[in-house]
Amino acid sequence: MVSKKEKEAENAAKAMQALAIIQGIVDNNNIPRNIRKLAKDVADGLKDTKLSVGVRAANAISALEEVSQDPNVPSFARVTLWNAVSILEGIRE
Repeated sequence: MVSKKEKEAENAAKAMQALAIIQGIVDNNNIPRNIRKLAKDVADGLKDTKLSVGVRAANAISALEEVSQDPNVPSFARVTLWNAVSILEGIRE
């Protein structure tokens, strides 16, 4: 059985992996500014240590799913957002 400390470390690693993917969206100037701003807000939410990693992941998933529905999101960015969502969905407390 996985200890609580190991699970927390695994969840934190997944959150950091998703954060790196989202940061790639934020830094990409080929993506519309409003989408980058929303991605930055999600990234900032993932960094907020006041909330548990599970809550931060759930909030990020919700926001990213909403952003991915925006018709202004280029298809390559949409796939990248889905990748981040997939990683975040693996976080369980």
